[in-house]
Amino acid sequence: MKASQVIPILRIFDETKALEFYVDWLGFTVDWTHRFDDNAPLYMQVSNNGIVLHLSEHHGDCTPGGKVFIECEGVRELHQELNGKKYKYNRPGLEHEPWESISVTVVDPFMNRLVFNERLNTAKA
Repeated sequence: MKASQVIPILRIFDETKALEFYVDWLGFTVDWTHRFDDNAPLYMQVSNNGIVLHLSEHHGDCTPGGKVFIECEGVRELHQELNGKKYKYNRPGLEHEPWESISVTVVDPFMNRLVFNERLNTAKA
């Protein structure tokens, strides 16, 4: 088997809050949205620099409180950028991890966590 991409699905409850968090604060772009009808739950895809997430209001897709671990570069810059926006509901710290990494963890309005992790030691074992 060879996977081409892994896309986490995160549970959301409120489209406005999701857009405020993922688009306005984190800088994701809405790629597409889907509803079966005007009174149906929202399902959408957002992306940012190679990170793709599906956000779903459908109760059967997943549960709130998920965690996504994202290996990336530029965590210090992300930390400065996010805190510079002075988002009312989230002021993430810059964590120095025992596994020779730095990370920034953000928690969305639905208790899902995104951990942006950058390895400091790039030498491979």
